Amino acid sequence: MKADLPRSRIALALAVCVVGFTARAALAQEASSDAQKERVDSLFAEWDDPNSPGCALGVIGDGQLIYKRGYGMANLEHDIPLSSRSVFYIASTSKQFVAASIILAAEQGYLSLDDDIRKYLTEMPDYGTTITIRHLLNQTSGIRDYLTLWGLGDDNFADIHEPEEAYELITRQNALNFDPGDEYLYSNSGYFLLAEIIGKATGRTLKEYAREVIFEPLGMENSHFHDDRLHISKHRAIGHVPAEDGGIAMYVSNFDLVGSGGLHTSVDDLYLWDQNFYDNKLGDGSLLVELQRRGVLNNGDTLTYAAGLEIAEYKGLRAVGHGGSSQGYRADMLRFPDQRFTVIALCNFSTISPSTLVRRVADIYLADEYTEQPGVTSSTAAPPIEYVTLPQSALEETTGSYRNPVTGTIWNVSVDESKLRVDVNNFTFHLNAVSDTEFKGVTDFFSVDVELEQLDDGTAIHAVFDDGETASYEPIELFEPDASQLAEYAGSFYNDEIDNTWVFFVEDNALFIEDGPDEPCSPLVKDEFTVAGITINFLRDESDQISGMVVDAGRVTNLEFARK
Repeated sequence: MKADLPRSRIALALAVCVVGFTARAALAQEASSDAQKERVDSLFAEWDDPNSPGCALGVIGDGQLIYKRGYGMANLEHDIPLSSRSVFYIASTSKQFVAASIILAAEQGYLSLDDDIRKYLTEMPDYGTTITIRHLLNQTSGIRDYLTLWGLGDDNFADIHEPEEAYELITRQNALNFDPGDEYLYSNSGYFLLAEIIGKATGRTLKEYAREVIFEPLGMENSHFHDDRLHISKHRAIGHVPAEDGGIAMYVSNFDLVGSGGLHTSVDDLYLWDQNFYDNKLGDGSLLVELQRRGVLNNGDTLTYAAGLEIAEYKGLRAVGHGGSSQGYRADMLRFPDQRFTVIALCNFSTISPSTLVRRVADIYLADEYTEQPGVTSSTAAPPIEYVTLPQSALEETTGSYRNPVTGTIWNVSVDESKLRVDVNNFTFHLNAVSDTEFKGVTDFFSVDVELEQLDDGTAIHAVFDDGETASYEPIELFEPDASQLAEYAGSFYNDEIDNTWVFFVEDNALFIEDGPDEPCSPLVKDEFTVAGITINFLRDESDQISGMVVDAGRVTNLEFARK
């Protein structure tokens, strides 16, 4: 085209080209989308049943809800089907809205993200170090998880709890899991406290403030923080769990604490929220930056967790999202910002995994965009794996128990025909030999590369998982106590922070907790047991008598009990 061609003719030519291209693209998209929709429907076919709860799905591409559907029922009692309008409790997926409320409150001058939380929460103990609002946002505060504490205590999650109860429980903790900023550990307490800070700083509840600064401006008419269990939530889908007889049961919840969760919303409303990430209509301009600002530890390491959002990669593409699970509901929302593509799955049956489903839906639409597969870089194809067969004697040299010194996880390794078998947390997988010291395991959930290292006192296992996580396992000798040794641990142990006593007793040559899990405590090493995901370390005094114990329960660590 000549440089001196009149602008009107240039514009006309471009318009003709664009119209022609758009028409062709639309026809191609229409043809391909039918096939894509069929594949998506097949992922949800198990729940596409008038006698089953299920999911509401939203697929967003280039600013449009290109596919939305309900699979299954919102209410089995009244035969109400699920749709993109159905309102779900989205559990921890709510946290991004709590974070957004805090960031907008900072913009309005109510607070600073680097404020000491005790400026607003005066009842919080002084731990000798400052906990900031940013620590709460990034899950690096070290404050113990209040829901886990209730589980360790004598409270039932399904009971009616006032916010004051949760707040009092949190403020009663006399120690942190770790110094603020030293580590990342997911804690519902942090986001519950953010809701409390909103109330103290703005003079409005989280429900009121989020409605004013987020939901009303974006037109999210069916979204609210559900802080009153008696509040009528229009178009609500009921949560469900498996029944003891093998059927389906409703989960009728009294839980109405907000911050750690609590948002009621729909696919249609979350579409409006998603679009705000490309054209922000809220606040003065810092929202999108701060929501996606990844946390940084004191040692300089950068986290994948930002402010109520995980910032990571999936198959080579930048991915932003957060899942949630509670009270018979499961939710996930995963955004690929560079592709302007998002998948939302809101489900009302506890056995469904929306995190898996949103990724499988993304696989259908974004397959041509992916630059990596697990274990494969964008520049090289994965060579075929060549396995070798090792002598039985060589495999047997590796058998035994191995422990991760960081997490306490134990791998029990044995030989199963020509493979190594690994049993861990009621899950089994196999390792195939690649060389004398290298093995590979592939399951439906993950793949792992394992290398053996010979130490003076045995073999160490180093593992690299397909998501990049690494772990090392040291050889240990498992404790096999007899009845007389188990009797040392019997007795009562009290913790004043959760105000609860654990009573241990011996029966059938096994150690049990009274009114605790049905299964016995499994011995690990001397003075250490595990049960229901909890690790118990018994403490001894100078005379070698059991004097107390320390409990680690994932989001709660180093919780000390004294022997009564």
